[in-house]
Amino acid sequence: MVRRRTLKILLPILIVLVAGGGTIAGLYTDLLFFQDLGYGAVLVKILSVRLLTGLVVGMATFVFMLGNLLLANRITFPQLDLTFINQIRIPMNIGGLGKAVKVLGAIAALAISVMAGIWGNSLWTEVLLFWNRMNVGLADPILGYDVSYYLFQLPLLQSLQGYAGFIIFTTFVLVGANYFFRGGVLPTGNTLVIDHRARKHAALLGGLFLLNWAFAFYLDQFDLLTGKHGVIYGAGYTDVYARLMALRVLLGLTVVTALVFSAGLWMGRLKVALVPAGVTVIVYVAGFMAYPALLQNLKVSPNELDLERPFIEHHIGFTRFAYDLERIEMRPFDPGYTLTAGDIEKNDATVKNIRLWDDAPLLKTYSQLQQIRTYYKLTDVDSDRYIIDNEYRQVMLSARELSYADLPSRSWINEKMVFTHGNGVTLGPVNRITREGLPEFFIKDIPPASSTNIKITRPEIYFGELSSDYVIVKTKAREFSYPTADGNVYTSYNGTKGVLLDSLLKKTAFAMKFNSGKILLSTDITGESRILYKRAVRERVHTLAPFLIFDQDPYIVVSDEGKLFWILDAYTVSNRVPYSRPANRDMNYIRNSVKATVDAYDGSVNFYVTDPADIIAKVYGAIFPGLFKPLSAMPEDVKKHIRYPQELFAIQASMFATYHMKDPKVFYNKEDLWEVPATGEKLMEPYYTIMKLPEEKKAKGGKEEYVLLLPFTPAKRDNLAAWLAAQCDWPHYGKVVVYSFPRDRLVFGPRQVAARIDQDANISQMLTLWGQKGSRVIRGRLLVIPIETSLLYVQPLYLVASDAGGLPELRRVIVAYGNDVVMEDTLEAGLQRLFGQRKGVSAKEGAKPVANVELSSVQLAKEAARLFDKANELQRQGDWAGYGEQVKKLGEVLKKLAK
Repeated sequence: MVRRRTLKILLPILIVLVAGGGTIAGLYTDLLFFQDLGYGAVLVKILSVRLLTGLVVGMATFVFMLGNLLLANRITFPQLDLTFINQIRIPMNIGGLGKAVKVLGAIAALAISVMAGIWGNSLWTEVLLFWNRMNVGLADPILGYDVSYYLFQLPLLQSLQGYAGFIIFTTFVLVGANYFFRGGVLPTGNTLVIDHRARKHAALLGGLFLLNWAFAFYLDQFDLLTGKHGVIYGAGYTDVYARLMALRVLLGLTVVTALVFSAGLWMGRLKVALVPAGVTVIVYVAGFMAYPALLQNLKVSPNELDLERPFIEHHIGFTRFAYDLERIEMRPFDPGYTLTAGDIEKNDATVKNIRLWDDAPLLKTYSQLQQIRTYYKLTDVDSDRYIIDNEYRQVMLSARELSYADLPSRSWINEKMVFTHGNGVTLGPVNRITREGLPEFFIKDIPPASSTNIKITRPEIYFGELSSDYVIVKTKAREFSYPTADGNVYTSYNGTKGVLLDSLLKKTAFAMKFNSGKILLSTDITGESRILYKRAVRERVHTLAPFLIFDQDPYIVVSDEGKLFWILDAYTVSNRVPYSRPANRDMNYIRNSVKATVDAYDGSVNFYVTDPADIIAKVYGAIFPGLFKPLSAMPEDVKKHIRYPQELFAIQASMFATYHMKDPKVFYNKEDLWEVPATGEKLMEPYYTIMKLPEEKKAKGGKEEYVLLLPFTPAKRDNLAAWLAAQCDWPHYGKVVVYSFPRDRLVFGPRQVAARIDQDANISQMLTLWGQKGSRVIRGRLLVIPIETSLLYVQPLYLVASDAGGLPELRRVIVAYGNDVVMEDTLEAGLQRLFGQRKGVSAKEGAKPVANVELSSVQLAKEAARLFDKANELQRQGDWAGYGEQVKKLGEVLKKLAK
């Protein structure tokens, strides 16, 4: 007897443990993960709030549904017979059926409550934001609510309104089924006979449902301020003077309807109950749908600009707030064609850092030259800047990670204990090539060999973009480090991060989490062994801060001490800001308020606030004290590598192209609409470069800095309208400036320059010739480089064999300035042809810089012939200004030739 009782007690416990073991193991290992990184309090708060919200919602659901079912169950009904066709009588066993209905109702209520609790568990972010809300200090212009109401309160209220409607309706169905099967609702002929007690119960539930509907009308007011209406996002004239008024009337009318409906149904007067409901429907159709349509077509559309002017102002203002466009400074920029060789020399640092290597061909070249072994992989190429031998240089670098899919032997020990990490980075200048057309390297090979002052002292990459789910380090098995000509070199993890596998409980938990009994059974694992998991850097930081949106492109940096760190940009976003135009379905507000760093060796994670004014970051900082650190706490050797993110810049650029127009009339007529230019089928992407901004040129001691650039063209036109620049270096980090060009004269845009390149007979002939020899020409990104008050266009050309294993080589550089387009082996040679001098460091390996080179008579004759052909071409095109300029240049060349 005792054994049977014990078995009865233990069996359910064992079933729960087996069924929920994976979940329990997952929670436990997550807790160990958070604690290992010093963020245990974050997970505890998240789990406690999720548990609390789930319990509250689940219990509220169960109490409400079970309460209604108990109320229904207290009512007994007499023995009744069902009559069909007025002749067939079927006696009903109400007592026996009633017991089954009661049990099934309770089970259904419990099941629905569990599902509601699971749904409530997902409300933890809305609940935390609601209870920790802060005012923005900016109110919407129609309803007068602070923007914080939309960001932090409205999401929870809308979720609860939808939940309440579902639960009331579901309860109504369950209670109705209870009454039907227990005799409270009987079909007689073509009608239903409803017991007066069941009818009164239905009256109460129906009234609650209508009151919840009234609450929905209240919340719909705020949706008017976020949806698209006419020419703007947000409430327009028709919304404010028709739909908003209708919603307010419907709100009051629905409350009255709920009361009258409940009273009428309670008293059994069905017409009294349904009349106000019908009136509500009529008011909704007439007031919210028909009248606004008439008002829009008959009054607003014929006078749209005048009537919508104040609402367009709201739309412009709130969109500029939502995307932080207000801090973008607009400055005039009057480009000229006066660039000289002296100007090139003065801007030597800019010229040296013009990027000739695009990401895609460089990644392919890096991969073939520097992956070393098949099990290493370079997944991405990042742009950054370093002080190299006392010069400020832009570089491209790529992390050499371990590709587990390409291991020579994919055994569990190899994947989890032996091959545990990648090794070092490949790093080179953006504009230097060897004589073979391949990139130069500042850092290359394994172990990393550096030819500059940048040294890597800790090359192991345990955490990266390509990392597997977990590895176990400090085991009896030796960790592979890198191959050499004499054999393999081995190492041992020396970090302090990673969960110690020092107990049977931990081993069991991880064995269940990763579905691998080998963790329990392996004799290579000791009490000093550590398990490293969640090693992909985006997954790692998202696990710690799931409420942030992380950039798709983490980038690796080398610290002054030679350690490797990943930097990730994190965004706070919302789709709730009134009057703001959405960038996509889930976002009409964005800030890059947080930078995350991950140590590539031990996986340590830190979050730093870069935009302390962001209200969402402030609230999350209050919710999770200690999660975010001030930017001043970031190590200086890492801080100098943070950059303005391309994703945010691209979003802001797309918005600013329209919302730089502050005047409602100009905005409405789209008089000065810009767009991001396209070269070929793709829009230009923002690109990093080192340059000296115009105001820095004027300032004493002004210097080159790392800048993110993107040009604009007028809508449906190809000439340039402006260029946008975001500064990345301290102390000007985050400053964004747009330089606008004069609207009364032509400034060549990327598409026009690309067309001039295509029309150049020599270039076209060369490209055609290359394409016929089993090779393929890759045209690199066309860059617009501002120098002094002029714009220089540079486009690299890569040659690659047509087969899949081709190695891209940089074979030519096209340089365009004004009406001139040249193609040479190097950037230096192109600048020499354009400006008559060699300046700066050669792009070719081993070449020496030469200044003030005098051209030979043969060269002058060739230049004269080229200018003559160019003048004739411009004459045929009707470009007489360009023709005159070329004739003037031709005269100068002929004078030199005559001497």
